[in-house]
Amino acid sequence: MKKLIIIIVLLLFSNILFAADRINVVTTLSTYANIVKFIGKDKVNVQYIVEGDQDAHFVRPKPSFAVLLSKADLFVSTGLDLELWVPSLVDMSKNDQIRSGQQGFVAAYDGINLLDKPDVLSRSEGGLHIYGNPHITTNPLNFKIIAENIKIGLEKIDPQNSDFYTANLKGFQDKIDNKTFGEELVKLMGGTLLTKLANNGQLIGFLEEKEYKGKKMIDYLGGWMKAALPFRGKKIVAYHKNWVYFQNLFGLDMIGYVEPKPGIPPSPKHVEELVQEMRKNNVKVLLAANYFDENKVRTICNKVGAEPVIVPMFVNGAPGTENVFKLIDLWINKLNEAFSKMK
Repeated sequence: MKKLIIIIVLLLFSNILFAADRINVVTTLSTYANIVKFIGKDKVNVQYIVEGDQDAHFVRPKPSFAVLLSKADLFVSTGLDLELWVPSLVDMSKNDQIRSGQQGFVAAYDGINLLDKPDVLSRSEGGLHIYGNPHITTNPLNFKIIAENIKIGLEKIDPQNSDFYTANLKGFQDKIDNKTFGEELVKLMGGTLLTKLANNGQLIGFLEEKEYKGKKMIDYLGGWMKAALPFRGKKIVAYHKNWVYFQNLFGLDMIGYVEPKPGIPPSPKHVEELVQEMRKNNVKVLLAANYFDENKVRTICNKVGAEPVIVPMFVNGAPGTENVFKLIDLWINKLNEAFSKMK
């Protein structure tokens, strides 16, 4: 009996020591935390600040978040002006190693081609993002770049496990390619070329024109890109400009927004103008993150007989979105369901 107790105590003690050796990672978004887990696996402890059904623009820098950051070895933030509350929170934490530019900071956006860069910088344009649209997580292909940035950050903290993180990165990036384009097409063309064509809006046209072994290349397409073909080119309205990267990849035609300008609440006049525009263009789907006013979304939809697609922006924002793959599945499935009701 004594031997059994000793063994149990030793096992518990070894687990405590093992956990203490892990890298403490804090991320702003739950989506980044999920990617950290794919790359770091059992070598990281990960916590996040923004809940999956929360608007990342508006987070109060609570003391509990500062305590979290004070113990962080690595901090992952978008690195743009999505999380404007980050600098004050880092100041509160007094952890200089996780400041922007330091070893313990990862800017998730680094290397991503930012869309929607403003031509005019003016407060009259609403909540303007001066560097470009920061909602980079709506394009799953951006996850590959975000994951690489996280891998580099983990290597700086833990260089002896570089090969481990590199192998996990490759596995994650390969899975993103296969989930986006289908395994058969990835084997034929490679993820790098497919990603370039898709992000430039050229993939579908290219595949429709080319043949391989007497078969149209478009017939080899699988994954999310194939699943999204039914709504490619379809007109749609969104609540906020947080779907720019998604619409660019999957070819949606965004004709308007519930917000007249980013971050500015819609007036009755603007809502009525939007309703008229939806009727004019026969728009039957309204896409919104689930942290916006659901009643307003449904009221607008009821006026034009449209389907509301209300989904979380981030991982764990709703049941069945426990990782980035399930999150993208949900977005595409919900849009397909909504557009299928238009027939």
